[in-house]
Amino acid sequence: MPKNLIVVMDDIAKIKPVKDTTFAFLLEGMARGYSVYYLNISDLWLDEDQAMASMRTIEVRDHASDWYCLGEPQHHAFGDEDVVLMRKDPPVDANYIYSTLILDRAQAQGARVINEPRALRDFNEKLAITYFGQWMPPTCVSTSHQTLKGFIKKHRKVVVKPLDGMGGRGIFLIEEGEANVNAILETLTGGEQRLAMAQAFLPEIAEGDKRVLVVDGEVVPFVLARIPGEEDFRGNLAQGGRGEGQPITATERAIAEAVAPTLKARGVMFAGLDIIGQRLTEVNVTSPTCVRELDQQFGLNISGQLFDAIEAQA
Repeated sequence: MPKNLIVVMDDIAKIKPVKDTTFAFLLEGMARGYSVYYLNISDLWLDEDQAMASMRTIEVRDHASDWYCLGEPQHHAFGDEDVVLMRKDPPVDANYIYSTLILDRAQAQGARVINEPRALRDFNEKLAITYFGQWMPPTCVSTSHQTLKGFIKKHRKVVVKPLDGMGGRGIFLIEEGEANVNAILETLTGGEQRLAMAQAFLPEIAEGDKRVLVVDGEVVPFVLARIPGEEDFRGNLAQGGRGEGQPITATERAIAEAVAPTLKARGVMFAGLDIIGQRLTEVNVTSPTCVRELDQQFGLNISGQLFDAIEAQA
């Protein structure tokens, strides 16, 4: 069994332990006796053809204001005793892509990288829904303002968003006749230089943007409905949405079970699907969340399920 758990993430000093999924994984790793290490993507590097990490030992505790302690930095060449959790949040920018290429080398050296670096590059969290066209809402992706405005005219009420964001940032609701449509599209596309996504508005958002977790091809039987607040159409918890745990519905399970085999085959061991009504809107693979909330509401141990799957394949 691998001995080291190496977690690549954002600044641990800025997380909220009570709701942070990566923190749940750190706690599980410690409970299972791994030597646990922490680093940021800027701490990944190459020495000749060897993937290296400048990492620190970390001890974590389930405490709201005193949740971690770091050791001194040390250099480490990745090898077959390592499980690496890549949990850096979007944006999936050039530095993110470069870090996955270094993790390709780590994988070649014997480390187990989750999710697989190639999958992190292949599965753009917005565009991945196109693998499952029967479940996606009406969607248009373009740099062209004319094309996007044509889609808005056709569907009358749409949501537009960047392809590399998270947490609801940069998402706009546009209705036909919106006076600021040009300014919104200019902002999203950078003056027709960047692709943006438009999707038909789904009124079922009032019932929640459902997060469905998939662990090694298995669908977690409970979902977190992220329900918009009174002053925002977005259900994202980061934008003031309310999280409510619910049993998975038959439709949500059907969607997740349609997606799960492709994820597993492509090296995605842990994913979060976003479902509104009967439509799949995103496939989150970089740093899916909601583990802590579901564990607390339903007495689950989703982190344990993930580690069981990791260890079964060691």
